[in-house]
Amino acid sequence: MNLAAFLSYVILTSITPGPNNIMSMTNAGRYGFRRALPFNFGVFAGFIVVMAGCALFSSLLYEAVPAIEPYMLCAGAAYILWLAFHVWRSDAGPSETGDASNSFAAGAALQFVNVKVILYGITAMSSFILPYYKTFAAILFFIVFLAFMGFACTLCWSAFGAVFEMFFSKYRKPFNAAMAIALVWCAVSMLSGLWK
Repeated sequence: MNLAAFLSYVILTSITPGPNNIMSMTNAGRYGFRRALPFNFGVFAGFIVVMAGCALFSSLLYEAVPAIEPYMLCAGAAYILWLAFHVWRSDAGPSETGDASNSFAAGAALQFVNVKVILYGITAMSSFILPYYKTFAAILFFIVFLAFMGFACTLCWSAFGAVFEMFFSKYRKPFNAAMAIALVWCAVSMLSGLWK
């Protein structure tokens, strides 16, 4: 395996904006870093399950992607648009109980409709890992590694959101609108492949 290419792919795919990172930053900006951790741990748990699925079914999914891709894209885009609407209409400040988009369950559930994560896993497994590693221990290591990289990057985005919390609280509505637009852009860019 070309380790430099693999690590470049993993780092760039994990750190670039996507639903996980945008929601992580939004939650930390709204609730603070510590109160955004349940969402991030949900991302980690969901990521592990999705990466395991990608490892177990990579060859089957890789062949079936042309047939199931439109359905995955539509489901993922619909969920991301729901998140965008939720972010856009959220109130002016944090509540004591939090909300549904800042929970462990929301972080985990997002992974199952997040096409970026699914395609990331399929690509990493089919292109970099499965052609070179066959043992259960090696595959398990890469599942945890890929999930941890995604988790680490959402934590970076949470830290960014928490650091700029005062800015976000002063400009909450414009910030929420910008984050909602970014989520809509993610959904539209996912669906753009269907129109070609």
